[in-house]
Amino acid sequence: MNRIGFVGVIARVFIWSFLLGLVLVVLYPLLWMTLNGFKTNAELFGNPFALPLQFGWQNYVDAWNRGVSDYLTASVLVTITSTITTVFISAWAAYGLTRVRMPFGRTISGLILGGLMLAPAVALVPLVRMFQAMGLYNTFWALLILYTAFRIPFTTFLIRSYMIDLPREVDEAAEVDGASKWTTFWLIILPMCRPIIISTILLHVLFAWNEYLFAMVFTSGTTIQTLPVGLTSLMSKHGTDYPVVFAGMVVAALPVIVLFFVSQRHFVKGLAEGMGK
Repeated sequence: MNRIGFVGVIARVFIWSFLLGLVLVVLYPLLWMTLNGFKTNAELFGNPFALPLQFGWQNYVDAWNRGVSDYLTASVLVTITSTITTVFISAWAAYGLTRVRMPFGRTISGLILGGLMLAPAVALVPLVRMFQAMGLYNTFWALLILYTAFRIPFTTFLIRSYMIDLPREVDEAAEVDGASKWTTFWLIILPMCRPIIISTILLHVLFAWNEYLFAMVFTSGTTIQTLPVGLTSLMSKHGTDYPVVFAGMVVAALPVIVLFFVSQRHFVKGLAEGMGK
């Protein structure tokens, strides 16, 4: 027993040491980036790992005034709208694939899930030509359509995995009470899928907020560019004020970090249940 107890203590120490090391690996770059947002260029290049000589918000103000406010607005708008459309369409598609009998249902399911194998980079050239012909290039609608279309297969897969094991007696009871398919989906099935819905919302927010390739190729105006692309404009060939860039990066990272910590319990629960079914 003593030996087993000693081994258990060693195992706990090892696990906690590993987790603490993991926390430091994750948090240190964020802390370093935040502190460097308070420095001057001279301080940064003189000793990048030292604390700032003084804490002031001028770099954050400069970053905000040099376009970060516009980039943040564009990112918030694109992220929210694409999240709503993607999750709603995917949930409706998952409901149809799991709860409604339709001809060629498995074929349709396979085609939707087959979209997971499509690499966005492969379709860039035809997509650019198509959006230019349609007059959607360099518009908000281009990013909304792209973010929605390329995330529907994965989101549908997750919601379908969760929804497929929900008791069908619920649908039958709703049908007996005279509820339509829409009512059953909106008032009964969707609330039952709350954990996986929250997980898919967070996953899409992380994707849309940090996506760079589509945002770089399909936008060029300041009012349309999202944060990942817009932050690159703060860098100049003739000299970059890196503390201002770091301040802009902190502004870009803060909303997602706060959102994840607020909803991490629901995120892990929904993802675990969805993938485990």
